[in-house]
Amino acid sequence: MPNPWDLGSARLLARLGFPALATTSSGFAWSLGRPDNNVSLEEALRHVRSIAQGVEVPVNADFEGGFATAPAEVGANVAAATVTGIAGLSIEDSTGDASHPLFDLTHAVERIQAARRAIDDSGTEVLLTARTEGFIVGRPDLDQTLRRLTAYAEAGADCLYAPGIRIRADIVAVVQAVAPKPVNVLVGGDFATVAELAGLGVRRISVGGALARAAWAGFLQAAKEIAGQGTFTSLARAVPFSEINGSFASK
Repeated sequence: MPNPWDLGSARLLARLGFPALATTSSGFAWSLGRPDNNVSLEEALRHVRSIAQGVEVPVNADFEGGFATAPAEVGANVAAATVTGIAGLSIEDSTGDASHPLFDLTHAVERIQAARRAIDDSGTEVLLTARTEGFIVGRPDLDQTLRRLTAYAEAGADCLYAPGIRIRADIVAVVQAVAPKPVNVLVGGDFATVAELAGLGVRRISVGGALARAAWAGFLQAAKEIAGQGTFTSLARAVPFSEINGSFASK
């Protein structure tokens, strides 16, 4: 389930045959010239609506922390997201405060419960993914991660996700802790293959902002060559105009 950052990248990924897509908060923010977690609720809703209604495959929305702290407000925002055409959304438990990076467990569970109620009330059957961010906010505690994911599963999450986990034994522990509910694993490098993760029991893979970073890598390499050397060899390796332009032709 790769992560496009705009409608163009979403359409190209769908045409490559991926059965589902997921938005990326970081990739979207970078496209606006901002750091991750610096878009508004209204901007995020417009973004996910554009992608969900612009492709024919299911789209999961990276809904960050629900754009609110209080459970009731998270629920209201989730309700707004359910009418955009998305097939799923994720809610994470990070606070944005480096000194206290994760919501207290009780509060975090209440936020997932509120999201669950909002989805149920909407009648849309949007799939709810609950994320615990410990491994990417400086709290790589497997026991706490398992406690949180188990609690989120009991609170009504359909899918569980702990981005940043890379050790195979840790991945297996997560899969076993929340079984039979599915687990999403984030792949931002080459530490595993799709087949290897499937063999560990992983049911869903996403790449977060990695495809956006790969695109930025090519852009920056070419731009730095032009600025620093006055040469254009990187442009010769670009995808041909006709290929890109043809990919967006009406079919």
